[in-house]
Amino acid sequence: MAGYQQIISIIALTMGVAWASGINLYATILVLGIGANNGQLVLPDSLYLLQNPLVIAAAGLMFAVEFFADKIPGVDSIWDAIHSFIRIPAGALLAASAVIEISPTLALAAAVVGGGLSAATHASKTGTRLIINTSPEPFSNWTFSIAEDLLVIAGLWTALTHPLLFCLLLFLFILFLVWLLPRLWRGIRKLWQQIRAYFRSDNKPTLPKV
Repeated sequence: MAGYQQIISIIALTMGVAWASGINLYATILVLGIGANNGQLVLPDSLYLLQNPLVIAAAGLMFAVEFFADKIPGVDSIWDAIHSFIRIPAGALLAASAVIEISPTLALAAAVVGGGLSAATHASKTGTRLIINTSPEPFSNWTFSIAEDLLVIAGLWTALTHPLLFCLLLFLFILFLVWLLPRLWRGIRKLWQQIRAYFRSDNKPTLPKV
């Protein structure tokens, strides 16, 4: 039983950090670093670096920047595009680091699966934001952004304190992504076609003939 619980805890930790990194990397580092520093969370020695005050301060600064950038329609999409090259590899790295002490082979497997999970959550976040940004009012954007931050905090806490529950919820979340991502892709394609049609329309003013 102890071995089974340990396996579940390892899966929850590796997939938890990967999942959360795809949504908000800096909030993930903050939650893990501050929680471990205060003794509220127990992390593997391979993630001890997250408790360093400099790492916490840097993550806090970037979280503050993202907090405001994430609330501005258009700016949030540019921010997400840039972070396609940051969140996904960071999620893979955190997942691998969580189990590197157990086995290098396990760490490589965690990096592959964790990177894929980070990519999926990042894609769902980015695609949803693009569609939400078509709304003229800013409140849906703000609400979604704050909900993301709260989701990361609650998800990591669940992964570290109730690993079996997190694994079950993660399984349901993956099923939801399988349903959501194709619809987001179709919505983004439709939005792109509408933008192209707008700029190609013949309704532009023309000069009078002489």
